[in-house]
Amino acid sequence: MKFNGKHAIITGGSSGIGKATAGLLVSQGCHVCLIARDPLKLEQARRELEGAKQYPEQKIIIAGADVSDQPQAEKAIQRAIEEASPPDILITSAGIARPDYVQNLSIEIFERTMAVNYFGSLYCVLEVLKSMETRRTGHIVLVSSGAGLIGLFGYSAYSPSKFAVRGLAEALRGELKVSGIGLSIVYPPDTDTPQLEQENRTKPPETKAITAVAKLWTADAVAAEILRGIEKKSFVIAPGLEMGLLARLHSLFGDAVNYFLDREVARVRSGSIEKR
Repeated sequence: MKFNGKHAIITGGSSGIGKATAGLLVSQGCHVCLIARDPLKLEQARRELEGAKQYPEQKIIIAGADVSDQPQAEKAIQRAIEEASPPDILITSAGIARPDYVQNLSIEIFERTMAVNYFGSLYCVLEVLKSMETRRTGHIVLVSSGAGLIGLFGYSAYSPSKFAVRGLAEALRGELKVSGIGLSIVYPPDTDTPQLEQENRTKPPETKAITAVAKLWTADAVAAEILRGIEKKSFVIAPGLEMGLLARLHSLFGDAVNYFLDREVARVRSGSIEKR
């Protein structure tokens, strides 16, 4: 099995896409560490995953942490490394969303959404890179959203935070590639999770009409696409027809730009042009 004996750290691992991805990884013999804020949900997730273990020595670690707090995020990852091993995979699935008309959103909601969705991803990436760069191996998966490709009505707090995650992925892709580290950015469609249920309570009717156009996915189906993307070393993971088209058409020249950037990096690294 592709992931047998590997170690994956998953933020937001107590529910939704994070938990579903953890379940698939455990069923393939992977050690996992789940990071989330609620200790009760973490323990429940751990118990559920125990049944999917492939061998007695397989480890399922839980670590309570608010990833928007850098010391907490770092401590959780350090604990995972101490109890298992340096991570082979990081999946940043922790996220929050509060859709509403912009006039109804406080500045605190904007700040909190950016803190969890963007900085919560960044802190974890920086911490795992310490060991991944030393070993020159690993794969990082940043979970964005369709709302990270286009700004959606009613998501004025959420969309910018997911645009930021997308920007981080695009900036890091080439930089990590030369270090032997893979990176993927995921654009999940609307997925049947507790977070979506909560979002629907405050969605404006216009937002509900827009999001109803696309098919509702299960967390397990999205998780399967994530694992396929890791195996293929895909940079963009966009489940479904709608997300696939959106990911490709939002920037028609994305692949060409990446090719140019990689070529220039290679030239500098090979010494063919003067380093600046």
